[in-house]
Amino acid sequence: MPKHRYKIYTRTGDKGMTSLSNGNRESKSSVRITAIGEIDELNCMLGVLIAKSELADINTQLELIQHALFNIGSDLAISKNQFVTEDYVFKIESMIDSLEESLPPINKFILPGGNELAAISHMARAICRRAERCLIDLHNHEPVKNELIMFVNRLSDLLFVIARTMNHRAMFPETYWEKETWQ
Repeated sequence: MPKHRYKIYTRTGDKGMTSLSNGNRESKSSVRITAIGEIDELNCMLGVLIAKSELADINTQLELIQHALFNIGSDLAISKNQFVTEDYVFKIESMIDSLEESLPPINKFILPGGNELAAISHMARAICRRAERCLIDLHNHEPVKNELIMFVNRLSDLLFVIARTMNHRAMFPETYWEKETWQ
């Protein structure tokens, strides 16, 4: 039996509206759709990081996170299933703790950058922080599960630790912020 092929274009969004999973139509510029878009952009940046990285252990973690971000998008689209739980937050914290064991302690701010992989991870971290701000903005308009905000908050911390890990494994020195640089 032949499979039905769906067209990628539907034309239903041509007037600036999109459908949520509950069938409701919403403006593509709404706070909810903006938050979903920020999560999508973050997921895409993680895809870039995975494509550039040859670090299998980190790539495995990042792919798990990509699945989690799809679940967050589903939760934000008001699906009947609420995927993201407190366990998601604990898993991220466990990833952070595991990676930090091999890193030297820090007592100064680190400039974003380093090797290419670390720089991409820092970019993903900044996108993650923007996504977090959008989730909080959405929460100010209507309730968002706290676990979603907690997960994205911890994810930005994980991406910082991943950037440090990538520099450390490549033996690339971190650059510390010096406030007197311009004097």
